[in-house]
Amino acid sequence: MIVIFEKLFSLIGLLFFTGAFSQIMAGAPISLLRYFVWGIATILLFLRWKKTIKTALTDKYLLLLTIIILSSFIWSDVSILTLKDSREIIQMTVFGLYFASRFEIKEQVQIIAAVFFIGAVMSLIVVLAVPEIGIHLKDHPGAWKGVFGYKNNLGSMMIISAFTSCFLPKNENNNYGIFYQFYKWIGLALATLLIVQSTSKTSLVISIVLLLILFFYSKYRWQGKVTVVYVDILILIFGAAATIFIGSWSEILTAIGRDPTLTGRTPMWGAALTKLMERPLFGFGRSAFWAPGSQYAKDVGLALTEGFVPPHGHNGFIDMALDVGLVGISLFTISFLISYFRALKLAYATQEPENLWYLAFLIFLVMNNLTESFLLYKTNIYWTLYLVIAWTLARREKYIEYKIQ
Repeated sequence: MIVIFEKLFSLIGLLFFTGAFSQIMAGAPISLLRYFVWGIATILLFLRWKKTIKTALTDKYLLLLTIIILSSFIWSDVSILTLKDSREIIQMTVFGLYFASRFEIKEQVQIIAAVFFIGAVMSLIVVLAVPEIGIHLKDHPGAWKGVFGYKNNLGSMMIISAFTSCFLPKNENNNYGIFYQFYKWIGLALATLLIVQSTSKTSLVISIVLLLILFFYSKYRWQGKVTVVYVDILILIFGAAATIFIGSWSEILTAIGRDPTLTGRTPMWGAALTKLMERPLFGFGRSAFWAPGSQYAKDVGLALTEGFVPPHGHNGFIDMALDVGLVGISLFTISFLISYFRALKLAYATQEPENLWYLAFLIFLVMNNLTESFLLYKTNIYWTLYLVIAWTLARREKYIEYKIQ
């Protein structure tokens, strides 16, 4: 009974972090849900406090980064706002640590698949039943946004839904074989439909590139051999892709209806990085740079047009650097690279489909944050899942080392 409760709670918690309830629950209900998820996760962590501490200490870079983010109100120009927004980091950290320490890889992927399948079904229902909520009417007229508030958000969520459906664990109960396959392929088909209907070109491009990369890994990985060879292959893939894109990026972007400055992003990035040099080590504090009325945001907006004030930098890595400086982004990079190679090692060492999920998400996370800000921006599923992945893979590594000893 307790296991069922925790799985159901985890499903509700992850759905909350996707933002699936934000469009259909306003005011007090969404606040109550927020504190319910936060409170229950905190209680469950305390009940297993020894395991919680052990899990948290498995990735010291991530733990130190979290401490810096939470301390950034000290040097923020809007310290009260930064301190208030620290609640979002605490909520994501508490839930991510709980989920990573409580469930094994197979259970995690099953729960995550259910979360995004439900989000997809909710989006389809809202589009058909309440189009004023589910479809853009003024900006981007006709584009679907489902329950996620914006077309790019819907597209991004459905990319995760699509590859999670692909990497669902094998069915161990023959009695549900047909149903399980139906659930898997309906999930993939629905996610694909929503990506297309969102008209998010970024999501479409990312989904195609990610599919090709993951096909290579699943088709040609060498079981159990973790050598420099796969690193060379990795470099070759990304090097070739980068060469093709950089060599003809203007033509590629023009062909899909985008301008070579990525809709004005590149001038804005340049201006933001110039501002970062004013506080290079620890940045401006979380949320401070793009805070309402911020002069920094106004100055960056001038790089595009008079009077334009961007809400964020449209690049998760630049925004993280602005929040916590080069020290913070360096800690994240170290944590990410360690997690990435652990995920790569896991993917190469097994035939189980769920073990490819972690690699898929980490590749997606990088690609998705090149033109959008989906790392530390507000409360979000992306940072929550990164925490889950980093701590899950680190905990697994420690367990393997313990068994060897």
